[in-house]
Amino acid sequence: MVSEHDSVVFDQGLDLECGVHLSPLRVAYRAYGTLAPDASNAILVCHPLTADQYVAEPHPLTGKPGWWARMVGPGRPIDTDRFFVICVNVLGGCMGSSGPCTARSHDDATLWGTEFPPVTIRDMVQAQAMLVEHLGITRLFAVIGGSMGGMQVLQWAADFPERVFAAMPIATASFHSAQNIAFNEVSRQAIFADPDWHNGHYREQGAVPARGLAVARMMAHITYLSEEALTRKFGRRIRHEPSGGIARGSLFGEMFEVESYLRHQGSSFVRRFDANSYLTITRAMDYFDLGADHNGDLSSAFARTPIRFCVVSFTSDWLFPTSQSRTLARALNRAGANVSFVEIDSDRGHDAFLLDEPDLDRTIRGFIGGAAEHAGLGI
Repeated sequence: MVSEHDSVVFDQGLDLECGVHLSPLRVAYRAYGTLAPDASNAILVCHPLTADQYVAEPHPLTGKPGWWARMVGPGRPIDTDRFFVICVNVLGGCMGSSGPCTARSHDDATLWGTEFPPVTIRDMVQAQAMLVEHLGITRLFAVIGGSMGGMQVLQWAADFPERVFAAMPIATASFHSAQNIAFNEVSRQAIFADPDWHNGHYREQGAVPARGLAVARMMAHITYLSEEALTRKFGRRIRHEPSGGIARGSLFGEMFEVESYLRHQGSSFVRRFDANSYLTITRAMDYFDLGADHNGDLSSAFARTPIRFCVVSFTSDWLFPTSQSRTLARALNRAGANVSFVEIDSDRGHDAFLLDEPDLDRTIRGFIGGAAEHAGLGI
């Protein structure tokens, strides 16, 4: 599977925060558009938890459109006619970057599995920075991402302030809340409880913990939506058979349309994602706490930063509520950063940043256009 993805292998490896030296390091990515001669027009798009590097093109496993194809492409808000757009499969992912389902080394084809070392958001960003440098880019015009992608944006701003001109963290926070950690733990326990889990050695057994991984996805997907969105889309409607009758089945069969929808989300997810990667990445999100990394003072993470920020939240997002975005914006203000804050009125919940939200399109297009003008980009 790995050979099917564009990737760069760094034999020098990477020192992880857990103390392990990961070598070799493989970083899989996709790039769109043309890099300017002076490499001034590069935008890094950081993907959320269950997405990957295929941001603007059909997914090679599912054939579905790229996860942000409505946002990235020719003439789109993130315009590939003007910008060179990079999206990297995060460290620990399952679409080509080093992770549980990649080989341990050039000489050892054994997959890492559960022995893949724990990684953090900072580790992910460090790996991305190595790729960006490899591509000949000394300074990114912008780093943009939502949810876990937004965490990566914030880590970029904290760790590499001189290598980023503009940053746009969307529907995210500077730390993962106790409630979010709890949701992730329930999802992980669903995987552990699957008889096909085999203590993480399911590949050696020729098995996949499909039921557990599907339940984990169903659980997570509920948190991405809002009550209003679920009610509008499904309500309490009963699922009907093609013949017109009610789909009765057993007592616990598919009776409500929302149940059918969640089961579809779970089963389709299993076909494109690895359980060990899911465990690894959710843990990385849980570890994230940018303020704690700076003695509890979030503003010090951005002290004297030259980066232009635009923080975006959604009114119905209860996974990463607007209050957390305001906390971030206030910390940036205390650090003297150039920051704008936009709260978008939407009843679609956390996933609003992935859906057709014209206000988000206008916000991204406006921020990028304004930043490009201030950067003096002649594109």
